[in-house]
Amino acid sequence: MVSTTPSTEGIKYAGSKLKLLPHILELAGRVEPRTVFDGFSGTTRVSQAFAQCGYRVIANDIAVWSRVFGECYLLNPHPRERYQKLVDHLNSLPGKHGWFTEHYAGETKKPWQRHNTLKLDAVREEIEQLSGYEKAVALTSLILAMDEVDSTIGHYASYLNDWSPRSYREMKLRVPRLISKTREHEVYNADIFDLVKSIDADLAYYDPPYGSNNDKMPPSRVRYAAYYHLWTSICLFDRAPLFGKANRRADTSDVVSASVFEEFRRNEAGRLIVVDAIERLLRETKARHVILSYSSGGRATADELNDVIRSAGHLIEVVEVDYKRNVMGGMRWTNEWVRDAEKPNREFLFLVEK
Repeated sequence: MVSTTPSTEGIKYAGSKLKLLPHILELAGRVEPRTVFDGFSGTTRVSQAFAQCGYRVIANDIAVWSRVFGECYLLNPHPRERYQKLVDHLNSLPGKHGWFTEHYAGETKKPWQRHNTLKLDAVREEIEQLSGYEKAVALTSLILAMDEVDSTIGHYASYLNDWSPRSYREMKLRVPRLISKTREHEVYNADIFDLVKSIDADLAYYDPPYGSNNDKMPPSRVRYAAYYHLWTSICLFDRAPLFGKANRRADTSDVVSASVFEEFRRNEAGRLIVVDAIERLLRETKARHVILSYSSGGRATADELNDVIRSAGHLIEVVEVDYKRNVMGGMRWTNEWVRDAEKPNREFLFLVEK
């Protein structure tokens, strides 16, 4: 394991790899890449860590807020001091009733209390006057600040019945922990299959949004689009049409927004569609090495995923992490991890040589 894991920051996130960062970096170090492709970058924590370790990073995610994070942490060429005056100005703005207060503030069962949505409306309107890196840094700062005063269980598909203690605090922006730019990183906002064939990297890291394997739960095909719709609205500032009790964006509905990696159905041959997607992804990846994340709660079974990995290349190592016990299970041979994957709260990292 790397002796020191770089500090990263991000929002509360169902798929966060914060605890896995030391293991991801150690596996990456074993193949000594120069360029790393983070295909599902999410909050960009993994990309931030790779960048701080000296790798050139190519980050991609279909979420617009992930692109904004990438522009802030990976592309921004300026020091933190450059943005302090801007953040101080945004913090000084008086509150203002606007679209966010209208739809996301209330007595209870809302993501934020009114005093913070008033501030959100004022700050977001002011940010619209910015452009380039200033806008990306300001939006990232705003999202991080709103994430610290919400009244949720960590996502925005439902809200708490009673206000959380943190929701009473006053939202306050701070300059993000920007990363000194030492490499020419790239940031994309695309469907992975529209991009992967054109990416030239030594190592690819994939953490696709696997759908739940709990058949008693509703389909979770749109989990990430639905969970983080408010960050999309803050970034786009498009006052999108809304629906449902949680006031989700209409473009995150089940019939409009879907990820094949969260697909719960099988194809005509009886194979899970998500398994086909993983196989296609590995096949179309140009990088010689791939690190693939997998959770025991994912839709794909361990046997199916093992077959896909073996068909794509040579499995070098497996790292198992038990989240319930919060310990690393160690390196596993290929014939061992499949058995352990049936146990709950397991996360696996596969280092594959194509």
